[in-house]
Order: sequence, then structure tokens, then C-alpha cells
Amino acid sequence: MSKRLRFIVSSLLLSGGFIWIQFLDDLYKFYAIGLLVLLTSVFSIWSFFEGLGKNMTILALILPILFTLGVGIFWFLLPSNIYTQIPIVIFYGLGIYILFSTMNIYTVSSQKTIALLRAARGVGFVLTLAVAFLIFDAILSIRQNIFVSSFLIFVSSFPLLLQGLWSIELEKDFDKEVFVMSLVSSVILTELSILIFFWPVTVVVGSLFLTSGVYLLLGLGQAKLEDRLFPVVVREYLTVGLIVLIGMFFATRWG
Repeated sequence: MSKRLRFIVSSLLLSGGFIWIQFLDDLYKFYAIGLLVLLTSVFSIWSFFEGLGKNMTILALILPILFTLGVGIFWFLLPSNIYTQIPIVIFYGLGIYILFSTMNIYTVSSQKTIALLRAARGVGFVLTLAVAFLIFDAILSIRQNIFVSSFLIFVSSFPLLLQGLWSIELEKDFDKEVFVMSLVSSVILTELSILIFFWPVTVVVGSLFLTSGVYLLLGLGQAKLEDRLFPVVVREYLTVGLIVLIGMFFATRWG
């Protein structure tokens, strides 16, 4: 079976899983989401197993798994009607197919250079931001105390940033610089999550703020790894961060 056909089959089966969830009782839906996450890892390995090995290429599994988890949790926050669920299923089906294709390019590029790598990095960057928003939105929506929320932000952001930074050099061996940059960036995001805990923002605004933090940190980290961390690049990312901060200030209902 060709890789493209494997991508299509995996995407259809996983999308069908979200449709199947609708016929379950609320208690079993959480277990079903966990099963879909497990199946995503299995289908990911099946889809691009040729490029995987017992090395850092295993990081290619992170984004598809977190994408399924993010969509699955976000699913519970939406109204239970066909007008919201069908678009989400379509979004998920297209997204997971694109992710399989992108991760396949990553794993192949870890062995040899291919022309599609730069485009795949751009797609991976955008989907990383999408996954970050879905997960952050879910974490902030459950409205746990500051310790639980900040811990969940750290645990979820670290693998996202790790795979995002790894996608630049695609080294098979452990890269201490990538690991440290991911760890430090995750700590910064955790500190930002603590900040918005004392800021009267809505869940959506808070999620967008943290996602913009991922955009800023991941973008600057990737630029550093590519040796293009020029002053103009830094200014561009900091400008975006400042605009988001100002927008967040005016979007807040003070008092």
C-alpha cells in the first residue's frame, strides 16, 4: 500500500472515530478520546514507519497525537449539534492528513534532503500553533487552580516546542541545545499562564495570548537554529508580541 493511501485510510478511520463518539454516553466519550489518541499513534507509525527509528525521529509522532487530543478535548466545549460537529470533523480529517504528509517529509528529510522540506516546516509551524490554541483553550476552560493550570501548560507546551525546534535540523541524535531551548521556552509560557491567571481575560483571549507566546518563542528559536536571528527578525516577532499584548489589554473587561 502506498504512503498516500495509508494517509487517506488513517485520516478517514480517525475522522470516523469522532463521528462514532457522538453515539456514546458522556462518561464513555472521554475513554473514546483516549482510544483515538492511542490509535493516532498506531496509524502514525503505520503511515510513515519507513522513516522512524529508535532515535529522535520519534518526535514526529508528537504533533499528530496532540492534534487528536486537542480536537478531542475541544469537541466537548462545542454545542452538541450537527452545525458545529460536521465542520470540526472535516477540519480534523484534513488536518490529520496534512500532518501525516508533513511528518513523513520530516522523517524522510532526516535521512536525505528533499525539496518539500521548507514548505513542510511552514505547514508544521502553523499546525503547531493550531494545536497549541486548542490545548490551551481546553486547559483554561476547565478553570483549575493556578498550580494545576500552569503545570498542564508546561506539560503540553514542552513536547510541542520540542518537535517544532527539532524540525529545523532533524537530527537523529539527542540535541542538547534543542532540548534546553524547548525547556526554557516552556518555562516562559508557564510564567505567562500564571500572569493571565491574575488578568481578567476570557478563555479565548487567554488562549490566543499563550498561542502568540508559542509563535514568538518557536519563531525565534527556529531562527536561531537556522542562523538567521538578525535584528530585523527579532523586531518582527517582538512587534507581533507587542500588538497581541496591546490587543489583549483592550479586550479585557476591567472592573
